[in-house]
Amino acid sequence: MLTIPLGSRTKVIKPAFTVFKSLLLVLFITGCETTAPENALQWNKSTMQSRQIQSRRFDTADEKKILRGCALLLQDLGFNLTASESAVGLLNAQKDRTAVETEQVVGKVLAAIFLETDIQIDARQKIQASIVTRPQNGKIIVRVTFQRIVYDDHGNVSRQEPINEPDYYQEFFGRLSKSLFLTAHGI
Repeated sequence: MLTIPLGSRTKVIKPAFTVFKSLLLVLFITGCETTAPENALQWNKSTMQSRQIQSRRFDTADEKKILRGCALLLQDLGFNLTASESAVGLLNAQKDRTAVETEQVVGKVLAAIFLETDIQIDARQKIQASIVTRPQNGKIIVRVTFQRIVYDDHGNVSRQEPINEPDYYQEFFGRLSKSLFLTAHGI
């Protein structure tokens, strides 16, 4: 036993209890320790390809003009702006569209007739766009990403996925370039 004088009182500490507490503390701390996989912070080839597809450099230093052009283009494409932070170069937008596919409807009808069951089919989708701008050497880099969230006919999320088709991004940047050109020349 260990005796510690505390003014007019003394405190008795039992060694077994102290060792037990210390052991629990050590186990708690080391039990929470985790290590990241070796390749956790390494970019793979597909990540770099995606970034190249999703990014374009514009020969202007006017970030607000680029953001304004992006916002107007998103609205022209049917998106509603959900967030805009020009101080950090961020735009978020979304639009709702149908996700009904003929094959799924036929499958649902056949399952109802022959199996007497109700299967869920895609009903609607929410397409989200996120744009980030970044100044670099007197130019502005624009990165846009598109995702879609698909809901079934019962209102549940059936899947979430990025939109990775290069044509989608090429069309967006083509329209953005035209819009910025027309705006710069007052057309």
